[in-house]
Amino acid sequence: MMRAPMTDPHVQIDSLVKTYAGALKPSVDNVGFSLPRGEMLALLGPSGCGKTTILRMIAGLIAPTSGAILINGRDVSSVPVYKRNMGMVFQAYALFPHMTVAENISFGLEMRGIGKAETVTRVRKALDLVKLSGLGERRVGQISGGQQQRAAIARSLVIEPELLLLDEPLSNLDAKLRDEMRDEIRDIQERAGVTTIFVTHDQDEALSMADRLAVLSQGRLEQIGTPREIFDRPQTDFVASFIGAGNIVIGNVVEPGVADIQGLGRLKFVGGGRVGGPVKLMVRPHRFVLADAASDGINHFPGVVEHILYRGEIVTLTARSGEAVLRADLPTHAGKLPERGSRVTLAVAPEDVTLIGDGSQ
Repeated sequence: MMRAPMTDPHVQIDSLVKTYAGALKPSVDNVGFSLPRGEMLALLGPSGCGKTTILRMIAGLIAPTSGAILINGRDVSSVPVYKRNMGMVFQAYALFPHMTVAENISFGLEMRGIGKAETVTRVRKALDLVKLSGLGERRVGQISGGQQQRAAIARSLVIEPELLLLDEPLSNLDAKLRDEMRDEIRDIQERAGVTTIFVTHDQDEALSMADRLAVLSQGRLEQIGTPREIFDRPQTDFVASFIGAGNIVIGNVVEPGVADIQGLGRLKFVGGGRVGGPVKLMVRPHRFVLADAASDGINHFPGVVEHILYRGEIVTLTARSGEAVLRADLPTHAGKLPERGSRVTLAVAPEDVTLIGDGSQ
């Protein structure tokens, strides 16, 4: 299990386990991570990996089998949900359709016995924060999906929560609105300064919104780190394949920083690897560039284009080089682009080759 070292974390999840009655294995298996105050963490992984179960355990909706959930150093694992002071936004928003937007936002304050004057003030500030000023008297059915999302967030923030939890916050929106709401949610979170954890299976959402990503697979934490660390330096096969596309190759280290890849040739990389031992390396498709066909430099691989896919800003091609098939994403503005059947030379800088492991698995 991998952890991010941190002093005085706001949130500390320690060896969390959840095993449902009758299950053969845990849904959440010994997961631990930390999060500083004010940061946003994405729990990322495929369906069934345990990310929503973790979120619901943090919220108090599900009791953990073992482990601890600490907020500001206090274990809240056994604290009832209504005493945890956490705001949660569900996939379907769970707004009351018979109430106005303002009434929905004020609901949590009324349940806490907050006075009318303070409630009015806090609701107005919450509406301003999520850019819904002037829409407080509208019914839920009279506002758009994106506005409903912001209203649900305002309802969670108005209680001034210790922690904001978002469960697949963009799943109910169309593609264009999802892109807009990514920036909106991130902007709201930063302006509110609230520590936030959100669940998603969408790597683009996680990479673009979060300060840190916790990547999960089959109930276990594969890796936690910044978006750049996760994308550029994956530490396991699963992370390398789940986060973006990658050309993953296995070879033997013939000298420090140089591996002999079967069917491809010599590949130079930076750091790691035991001379004489196996090694597993990855090159992201966008790290390849087209090189002069006559060149014979470091990490230059001549080949023939087998497939090419035009994708607007980029073209994705696969080229056979020796016995290997390499995938490359090339910008469409880079002059004349190759065609199917044409010869190309793909090149990659040694520092853009990622060491994943020793290749023994």
